[in-house]
Amino acid sequence: MAQSLKIGRNLLLASFALAVLVSSALGFSLTAAAAAHEIKVGSLVIKHPWSRQPPKGGKVAAGFLTIVNTGSEDDRLVSATAEISDNVQLHDMAMKDGVMSMFEMKDGIPIPAGATVELKPKSLHIMFIGIKSAPEVGTLIKGTLVFEKAGSVEIDYEVMDMGAGMTQ
Repeated sequence: MAQSLKIGRNLLLASFALAVLVSSALGFSLTAAAAAHEIKVGSLVIKHPWSRQPPKGGKVAAGFLTIVNTGSEDDRLVSATAEISDNVQLHDMAMKDGVMSMFEMKDGIPIPAGATVELKPKSLHIMFIGIKSAPEVGTLIKGTLVFEKAGSVEIDYEVMDMGAGMTQ
């Protein structure tokens, strides 16, 4: 009886140790996955590229992200691509006489040295026009960003719910 209690106790301890080990590994994986959604190119750090799922039948979508310029030189986002659209533009929005309008940033989006530039709803954003098919929540949209000095970098936009980013 004492021998079987000892074996049962050792089995319980081994199971607990395995559970701790698996939890640690999972925690590391989740942390690594979160960190993987931060991309570095030159002195720029691109954080959490994302997009909203467009409404059913919608033909446009937008990309959002944060760009941190850790360097001492200004840079500029000059273009972008996305697998869901052949027409991708850099946009901004402005209010004039109580009407919000959207316009293309043909000269690109400046990324000043030492600054953080946020592309977000109702502000600077990347516009996917004439999307080929609507992306589903939880999927990734592959694309590229092209910077004047830092060059080109591949990114994945995480597709989120239609209401994402609407806290403003």
